[in-house]
Amino acid sequence: MNLKYIKLFCFGALISLLYACNYNSSVMMKTKKGYQFDAAPSDSLSEYVISTSDILRFRLYTNDGTSLVDLTAISENQAQRVTDNNITYLVEHDGFVRLPIVGRIELRGKTIREAEHYLEEQYVKYYIKPFVKLNVINRRITVFPGGGSKGKVIELNNENTTMLEALGQVGGLTEDGKAYRIKLVRGNLKNPQVYLFDFSTLEGIKEAGFVLQANDIIYVENRGNILRQSIRDIAPIVSLITSTLTLIIVINNLK
Repeated sequence: MNLKYIKLFCFGALISLLYACNYNSSVMMKTKKGYQFDAAPSDSLSEYVISTSDILRFRLYTNDGTSLVDLTAISENQAQRVTDNNITYLVEHDGFVRLPIVGRIELRGKTIREAEHYLEEQYVKYYIKPFVKLNVINRRITVFPGGGSKGKVIELNNENTTMLEALGQVGGLTEDGKAYRIKLVRGNLKNPQVYLFDFSTLEGIKEAGFVLQANDIIYVENRGNILRQSIRDIAPIVSLITSTLTLIIVINNLK
């Protein structure tokens, strides 16, 4: 082969090698070797905990629930919304909620049950045997079950949705997902808590029963296939080089 062709081929091979170095460039949430993951949440967090930006459906009754209080007639409030005859309130950035009569009150960090009892204690000054019912109506999490284009945002319709149930809602892990490398990212993304789980064994699956919180991110690492993805990435360049060499050889022979 002509020296000119050899140089061209070597140049193409170098470009292909550099392109292959981009392998797995789409993988998110990588952790360095030896990264210290947080300890898995304990069983004490078995109930949903109210957090910032939650929207609460709030209903107040008297006489242990026999009479519903018409909250729309009590006060007008910028933090409240009326939808389908239900009044909802926003948990503000500082964890406080502005409620009728009692004003701003902190609910962040409390479970639904704790918040209900706490509000009943506040309203007992104004009503006989108050009964409070709270629901969080905008709880969502993001799940990446492994593999490209598989991520989904799902609603937490139940107060005690577990990690295993969330994975089930998105169809389980993909064929390329690593069951032994499942990450849960929780809290402020500027300084999140990151947990690592291994669901590949029955022993590891025991840790899948804790309750998810709003805005949690479940990320299943992608197993991938180095050979397959490298061939897929390099194939267009190899094809271009081959076509160019063929064209040069044909033109040279014609001359």
